[in-house]
Amino acid sequence: MSTPTGTPHSTPDVARFGPRDLPDLSGKKVVVTGANSGIGFHAAKAFAAHGAHVTLACRNVDSAREAQGRLRGATEVAELDLASLDSVAAFAEAWTGPLDLLVGNAGVMTPPRYRETADGHELQLGTNHLGHVALAGRLLPHLLEAEAPRVVAVSSIAHHRGDASVLEGNPRATYSANKAYGNSKLANLLFAQELQRRATAAGSHLTATACHPGVSATGLVTSPDGLGSLPGVRQLAPVVMRLLVQSSAAGANPTLWASTYAAPGSYVGPRGLMESRGRLGEANRSRWARDEALAAQLWTLSEEQTGVRFDLG
Repeated sequence: MSTPTGTPHSTPDVARFGPRDLPDLSGKKVVVTGANSGIGFHAAKAFAAHGAHVTLACRNVDSAREAQGRLRGATEVAELDLASLDSVAAFAEAWTGPLDLLVGNAGVMTPPRYRETADGHELQLGTNHLGHVALAGRLLPHLLEAEAPRVVAVSSIAHHRGDASVLEGNPRATYSANKAYGNSKLANLLFAQELQRRATAAGSHLTATACHPGVSATGLVTSPDGLGSLPGVRQLAPVVMRLLVQSSAAGANPTLWASTYAAPGSYVGPRGLMESRGRLGEANRSRWARDEALAAQLWTLSEEQTGVRFDLG
């Protein structure tokens, strides 16, 4: 098959896939949101090691620069706060030339109290979904300049908690941290599905895929924007996660597959222990994640809420 390098390359076995199996990405431009730690860092590390020029698009620039110092290859740091549509616009306006791969990895997980983005949206849906929608839409002209562009949405097994209430935007009066997170991850999956459907209908060469990392040791749990705001979580969680869940490096493998070999519209993740870890394969979608009407409704609503339109022609 043809990979994002544009160079024919044999397809590795997805069940045994790892960073060593990536194709040559020399000359390719890649943006990874939230690449300063966890899954995003390990994905950026693998892309750069295989020749790509990787932009670490992060809210915390100091943390991103520290992470950059631990990477080999061509990398750069750019400020991007997905909880601010102005920040998203500024990032996109500064981009020049083709973009081969956009990985929507950054996210916020289960802040215990209701919070909003700079634009008045519930924080998880606004950051995890709307910020990435706006980013993909604003970078679309640059993606379409590339030979084989891809957009990857990093979802979660938590999307099974989401449902049609995703269209309500997780209002303050009924806020549940876990339900709101599930809705945001369902939105990621629906966005990738609808983007691929529209790209295919338009005859576009853009590929959209989705993935989930299973249960991995990442900074999402300890982030002060999420559960890390609770007393003791930031101290205890790293110890517990090292004992019970897979590493963030292993959690990055689905992202690497989705970014290179995955078929258009596919959804990949670990297959072991209720999809929490293990070898990769096609992941399970909830009933709502298979709802094409819901995907179309969410697309329209997301364009309205972000003020960004997708021209795939």
